[in-house]
This record gives sequence, structure tokens and C-alpha cells, in this order.
Amino acid sequence: MISVEEALSRVLDLFEPLDIEEVPIAHAMGRTLARDMTATHNQPPFAGSAMDGYAVQNSDIATGATLKVIGESAAGTRFEGDVKSGQAVRIFTGAPVPEGADRILIQEDCTREGDSITVSDNIDTKPYIRPVGGDFATGDKVFAPLKLGTNEISLLAAMNIGTVPVRRKPIIALVPTGDELVYPGAPLGPDQICSSNNLGLKAMVEAAGGQARLLPIARDNEAALRTVLNLCEGADAIVTMGGASVGDHDLIGQMAQGTDMDTSFYKVAMRPGKPLMAGRYNGIPLIGLPGNPVSSIVCAHIFLRPAMNAMLGLGKQALPRETATLTQDIGPNGPRAHYMRAKSGHTDAGLTCTLFDRQDSSLLSILAQANLLMVRAPNAPAVKTGDKADVIRL
Repeated sequence: MISVEEALSRVLDLFEPLDIEEVPIAHAMGRTLARDMTATHNQPPFAGSAMDGYAVQNSDIATGATLKVIGESAAGTRFEGDVKSGQAVRIFTGAPVPEGADRILIQEDCTREGDSITVSDNIDTKPYIRPVGGDFATGDKVFAPLKLGTNEISLLAAMNIGTVPVRRKPIIALVPTGDELVYPGAPLGPDQICSSNNLGLKAMVEAAGGQARLLPIARDNEAALRTVLNLCEGADAIVTMGGASVGDHDLIGQMAQGTDMDTSFYKVAMRPGKPLMAGRYNGIPLIGLPGNPVSSIVCAHIFLRPAMNAMLGLGKQALPRETATLTQDIGPNGPRAHYMRAKSGHTDAGLTCTLFDRQDSSLLSILAQANLLMVRAPNAPAVKTGDKADVIRL
């Protein structure tokens, strides 16, 4: 067995950033920006009003002062003239501030009769003018690589960028294995279970910015397995589920130890997930996950998500860790790294971590409640309530 760190390094060695493609900005949500984007204009491109009110000269503003309203400036339709002393222009939020004006007198701070306004007492002294380029200026950049979400899409759109260079979505072929599996919704035989890992991994792949290709269930014979694996042509990665252990029916494990596959490693010193392997099948990177539901999903977080990040040009590194305060005592750890399901909490001191009592690798009901993995190093000593622990957010 090799360590998790070495296994992840070998997995990441199998992957490189994918090609760059241009997509309309309307379809760029969740994609990974592949090149820096540069603003070609100022935002706002003009001095604009931050409030509804009147564009005036600040030197005219005093309690009881009367100003003549000479026009109006609205968003998209500016007032073309200049504002001189003793004059005011009715203005609305987002509208260009006319030449000569250096302050917005908000509408609550004056009264209007006909074409005149009178300044009230106890008025707001802020100018309420947004300067040219106050948001961003010509030449400002959005730096790649960057996962594009709501805020980033809004910024790029404001920069007048219509198409966005992004990394191609990784195509991940998902291959469940086992005679005992049936697809959800089908009748269950007395010795069968629902295939859940492939659907869970499909959701993970898509959330991480990839495209999942669901393959048929490969039954526990060599011909069936090869048939399904050969359907993975054109994928950027193959992920198998189950069959990676040492039993007579664990064909992925047998292939990993034979000549059918260019194997990078086989077995990792971690729990859940010791029967895990990686290599290449017909030149395509392959990650062989355990069949136990929790083992499969946990190992996918630790290995598949970083592999996808590598393909998306986001770098080659493990998922980020945070420090949390334990809410219970925990005994010493064994010789394998342990990724324990936990739930987060918050106190004035920050993030807390509460482990679930049951950590069996078959318990999807526990995994569904977890939003953290607490990471315990091999042979870690016992820890107490209030001690710190490394956690990974799920």
C-alpha cells in the first residue's frame, strides 16, 4: 500500500489541462476561465448619480436656497447642457451627471414647486456621485484560472465580453460493476441492491464542472467488463466502481495486477477506501474506486475532484483543508489515514467538527448528513474535546 499523498500525486500525473473553447457568456456558468479577461472600457463610463434627486453645484447648497430646474437626466438619456450656479437638473439613479454639477441633492432634502426647488434644513451632505471607472477601469483584469459563478459572470458581462475562453468540460465515463446491481426504479431481486455510486458520482462530476457519461453495469465476468470499458472511448477519464479488491469476482483488481492495464498504483493506506487503484486503460486514465458506497464517494472527493481540477487548469493539488475544533474525545487512529464523516457547527471561536458515531463504509444515510470529512493521519494519537483537527468540506 502507498500513502494517500503519494497516490494523489500519481493520480494527478495522469492528467493535464484540457483544450480551450469559446462559449457564449450566457452559457459560461460553472465553467473555468482559461485566459485572463481585460476591460476595454471604464465602468461606469460616465460620472453617474447614486440617488434620485437633483444635480447641482455644491456651492449653491444652503438651507432655504432656491434653484431653478432646467431639465432632466435619466438612465440612458442624459441632459445635454451644463449646470450653472443657481440651477438644478432633475436626475435619477444611474443617470449621467451633467457637466458643471458636482453634487446630487437627494429628493428628500428639498421641496419642489413648479420649476423651482428649495433646499431643506438638516440635509444629507454626501455628494452621491459615482465616479468614472469607480467599479473597474480600462485595463483591469479578471485573472484565469477561475471557476465562473454568478458574480464572475455579472462582472464579465459588464466588461462587454460576449464570449468566454474556458476549458473543455472533462468527460468522465462512469462504470459500475457487479452482478448484484440494478438501476434505481427497476425491480429488486432477493440478492440485489440499487446501483447508487454511479448516480452520486454523476452529480459530483457535474457539480465540479465535468460531463458524466453513464455506462451500463458491467457484470462480474471478463467479457462483460471489457465490453463496457471499450465503450469509454473518447472519454477523458474512466471511473470504475467496485471490483478493485482481491476476491475472485474483483476483475478490476485482477486487471490492475496483470498486463491488461498500465497500472500506476494498487491499494492505498486509507479508510474508507483501501482497494483503490489508478492507471491507464487503452491510453485513457482510469481510477478504480471501491464498491462500498461511502468508500466510493469519499475516495472520489479525495482523488477524482482534484483530477478534474487538473483537467480544468485549476492546478494539481489536494482539496483545501480547514481547521476545526472537536466537540468530542476521539481515540487513537490505526495505521491508515482515516477520513471520518462529520458535521460542522460554529461558535464564537469558529468552525467546529462533530463526528458521527457510526463510520461504516456502507452507510450512505450517514454520508448524506455529513458536510465535513475529518482527516486523521496514520497512527495519530488520541485527541480531546477542544483540540484542533483538519477537515475537508463536502
